[in-house]
Amino acid sequence: MVSSDVLNKARRYCTYQERSQQELREKLYSLGLFKKDVEETIAMMVTEGYLNEERFAIAYAGGKFRIKHWGKNKIKQALKLKKVSDYCIRQALKSISDDDYLKVLNEQTELCRKKIKESNTIKKNYKVAQQLMARGFEADEVWKCILKEK
Repeated sequence: MVSSDVLNKARRYCTYQERSQQELREKLYSLGLFKKDVEETIAMMVTEGYLNEERFAIAYAGGKFRIKHWGKNKIKQALKLKKVSDYCIRQALKSISDDDYLKVLNEQTELCRKKIKESNTIKKNYKVAQQLMARGFEADEVWKCILKEK
């Protein structure tokens, strides 16, 4: 049986902000709990509604998109690193509206164009595309955006 002290710590940890099961698992292991107690605590947090993987994925994706202007590929990879299920990742990516996504992609393209000092248009477009793809935007969307602005 898990102590009430551990449960209270877990509740506070999950109340402060949305957490993935993996984040809570790591926190509980850092407190010195054994696997059986960790899994029991996670099950209790899910049952009580403190932990919800889909809710976490949607909040995480929305935050990374709105604040850091990450593309869907980077968000997907980050969620996979947090061991979020494929279903929850798909739901999180669906929660980002296509209009907002294209708007951010266009804004980021303009910012990249202004930052990159290159006189050769082909090289400049390539560098812009590289930067945008590094931020997680899909290659086909990036090139559509770059080529339509000519």
